Amino acid sequence: MSSIRPSTLHLPAGAWTTVLECLCAHFPAISRDTWLDRMARGRVLDADGLPVGPLHGYRQGLRIQYFREVLAETPIPFVEQVLHVDEHLVVADKPHFLSVMPAGEYVEETLQARLTRRLGNPHLVPLHRIDRHTAGLVLFSANPSSRGAYQALFRERKIDKRYEAIAPALPHLDFPVQRTTRLVASEPFFRMQEGPGVANTETRIEVIERNGEWWRYRLFPVTGKKHQLRVHMAALGAGICNDTFYPALRDERDEADDYSRPLKLLAQALAFVDPLTGQARMFESGLTLDWPEH
Repeated sequence: MSSIRPSTLHLPAGAWTTVLECLCAHFPAISRDTWLDRMARGRVLDADGLPVGPLHGYRQGLRIQYFREVLAETPIPFVEQVLHVDEHLVVADKPHFLSVMPAGEYVEETLQARLTRRLGNPHLVPLHRIDRHTAGLVLFSANPSSRGAYQALFRERKIDKRYEAIAPALPHLDFPVQRTTRLVASEPFFRMQEGPGVANTETRIEVIERNGEWWRYRLFPVTGKKHQLRVHMAALGAGICNDTFYPALRDERDEADDYSRPLKLLAQALAFVDPLTGQARMFESGLTLDWPEH
């Protein structure tokens, strides 16, 4: 049985007779035989958690729960570290190449699934995300009753985030640099780019160490848009070391990961005032970024 809670679908409008017909139409990439197999193993449920079979009647708006599965899921050969556990929060150090949540070809080989199994808490939900290629701190809500209070910290920008990156030297710029631009969707769909219009992202960038052609940067994102730090560094002319998405796309996401070349980006620290206790809290990653070989 999966360690991840099921996904939910409210059946859309249509002329189907059974739930099975609707699922096959709604998810064309999943075969009818696959849905039949999942139903036979109790992997498709109704709103009450009862199994849904092949003849279960269709009704618009019916709430169906199903477990995502990936055959022959690629194991990620790096282990997360749990830095903190209490009744409300779990803090983990995520290694490079591990997704935070189930997506695409990863379900069980994700930080959420691993922590759910490890801690025996099916209520774990990430309060924010970092890219699969980025390493470092991720906060999880461990208790549904307090989840909203911690989610509000991110929504209201009441969490101070510090990242570290290794990228090419930028000797022509005066640091610190404040990068404030508008990020918009790009092509392919998983990339972002800077575009015209009102700014929706902001990052403060400092230099903390110089090592020939490579510099170590400290990044403070004020906002938290997808790929924000990677796009901002690339736009300055210093794409982060081993970034295969920026400034130019160098893979199509269907190639095997090169574990010897991790993205040199680390979510290094998180600080906030706890909404339940009013106490200041700070967590720091135990991971480090090694200089690339010259």
